[in-house]
Amino acid sequence: MNYQDLKAELDKQQVTLLAVSKTKPVNDILKLYNLGQRDFGENRVQELLEKKDLLPNDIRWHLIGHLQKNKAKYLADFVYMIHSIDNLKLAGLVNKEASKVNRKINVLLQIKIAKEDSKFGYDWLQLLEDMDSLLHMEYLNIKGVMGMGTFTQDKLITHAEFEQLHDYYKILKEKYFMNSNSFSEISMGMSEDYKIALEHNTTIVRIGSLLFGSRT
Repeated sequence: MNYQDLKAELDKQQVTLLAVSKTKPVNDILKLYNLGQRDFGENRVQELLEKKDLLPNDIRWHLIGHLQKNKAKYLADFVYMIHSIDNLKLAGLVNKEASKVNRKINVLLQIKIAKEDSKFGYDWLQLLEDMDSLLHMEYLNIKGVMGMGTFTQDKLITHAEFEQLHDYYKILKEKYFMNSNSFSEISMGMSEDYKIALEHNTTIVRIGSLLFGSRT
């Protein structure tokens, strides 16, 4: 898909285009950067670190994959947003590493909405139990929620899961963030289902293959 067409479509709806550059070479990222793209997402910390030093420093790097606890320290001083906070221990570790560099880190709470066991994410009831503790972590800027839908051709399933994530967002907003303009993001929707995500008020879509071509 043409980058400018997709960007224009999303800009019209005030949705952030996050270009998922995992496994793609630096030159491919630079091509999009030169067209004006600044938000890029990587799944693995090691790959992100390798690319970061070879690319312009005004790129906003998003970590969208599962974050291993021993890798948080490598991101603390530069990452723009971590989309994958899915348990209290991990949140505490990111908060601790952020405190060491005296920097607030933007994070999203990843909530499990898919039926697949392979998908990560907070259990909703556990998240509610943990919210008071999360809110006391002063170096985390909790910006919203993230979810990954079931890998399926059944659009009804995708609609239901995205609607559920939006409902979770609304509950958290009303109960914990009513006076916070910062809690404003819903990260859902990828190349194959971003149009469904737009129907359910996503604010960030994570697009890889539509921009970079399919991965081998």
